[in-house]
Amino acid sequence: MSFTDFLRVLRARWLLAASIFLTITSLALVVSLVWPKKYAASAMLMIDLKIDPVAGTSAAGVVPSAAYLATQVDIIESNHVASKVIDELKLEDLPQFRAEWDADGRKGDYKNWLTARLLSSLKVEAAREANIIELRFSDGNPKFAQSVANAFAKAYIDSTVQFKTSPAKQYSEFFEERGNLARQKLERAQIKLAETQKQKGILVTDERLDAETLKLSELSTQLTQLRGALADSSSRNVQASRNAEVSPEALASPLLTALRTDLSRQQAKLDESLERYGDNHPVIIESRASIASTQEKIRQEIGRVNRGIGATDQINQSRIQAIQVAYDEQRQKLLQLKEARNELLLIEREVAAAQRVYDAIQARQSQMSLEGSNSQNNIVVLNAAAEPTSPATPRVGINTLLGAVLGLILAAVITTLIELSDRTVRGTSDLVNLLQTPVIGFMSSRMRPRRWWMPQAEESILYPLETAAAGSLEAPPPNMSGRLL
Repeated sequence: MSFTDFLRVLRARWLLAASIFLTITSLALVVSLVWPKKYAASAMLMIDLKIDPVAGTSAAGVVPSAAYLATQVDIIESNHVASKVIDELKLEDLPQFRAEWDADGRKGDYKNWLTARLLSSLKVEAAREANIIELRFSDGNPKFAQSVANAFAKAYIDSTVQFKTSPAKQYSEFFEERGNLARQKLERAQIKLAETQKQKGILVTDERLDAETLKLSELSTQLTQLRGALADSSSRNVQASRNAEVSPEALASPLLTALRTDLSRQQAKLDESLERYGDNHPVIIESRASIASTQEKIRQEIGRVNRGIGATDQINQSRIQAIQVAYDEQRQKLLQLKEARNELLLIEREVAAAQRVYDAIQARQSQMSLEGSNSQNNIVVLNAAAEPTSPATPRVGINTLLGAVLGLILAAVITTLIELSDRTVRGTSDLVNLLQTPVIGFMSSRMRPRRWWMPQAEESILYPLETAAAGSLEAPPPNMSGRLL
């Protein structure tokens, strides 16, 4: 069907089309006027995503993610928040909701039904590129809509605080219990350390160990020096025992030097006297007696020097034995001290580990206790819900316009369907579609002025003669004027 044919159909059935259009439009207008009015109260919330000074963490970073805002929307639309609203406003005691529940057949639990009833009138939207959430509640009573919207905002803020503080309180109790156990373990380790220090007689392990190590080092140095001195005295003693007169001590002795000098002088005097006197001369006898006395003194002095060398060697041996005993005792003492120190170090490490665990638990317990008592939140109410002055639904103008558009569509569709079921020929295109026969011309039986919205009416249609003669052309309908050629 062409647009010309469609206009021809509307002209023929304008009354039906106008009736449908007016009916649908009027129905939309009447329904909009009689439909119960609902008022929408909205509240604007902003989520502050700065770092929490207490917890030291941020909720979602600098830019809020879609998942984080979607989670906040789900929290607002949860039964937990709705239950808080019911308890806050004491909606369970209102008779109108009881009446609605009775009319609904008392399905399920009353509070669950009331929760679903509130959530069905709540709409929550999050901004695309901002940390803003808008919650809107609709109801027939504007005052009630305002109170419920504000109650939802307050319940959401309280819920976020509860979600943050409740786990912190639980963790605080847990850390407190673990802290008591850690303190008991630390006390036992400290008692064990004190008893071990008392038993071992050690208070400061490192300082005493350093002192004992220094003492052992001094004994080792003395022992080394005495061993060198013993080796020297032993060699001099051996040399003195072999040839005492030429030993270094004998040669270095001033008394022996003086005696040897005196002996040489006396020997020279004896030789001089022998040249003058005979062997039995008293002078010769006296000189020889004096020489023998000096030689005896030299032998005695050499013996004394050798005995001194031997005594020095014995003294060195005795001192080495004493120092060796002291060194062994000090070494054993140091080994025992190191063993005791290692035992004490193990206990001290146990005490230090227990102290670190206790300090860490105490720090976490203090942090959780602080977070559990923190009633601050990161939600800011930008705009509290105000009492609406005009209804949000129904929208009379928009509904009427939609009804008008729907009426036009239905009028066009219904008139077209009725026309398709009717065999009335209203123009050449209808006849061509009906008979599948070409038209070679037409002639009007009554001339009317042509208008822009309608082609010339009452046409006399001319058909091919050979087609009509062959009997393939049906007779024109009774309401169509025309003649065959």
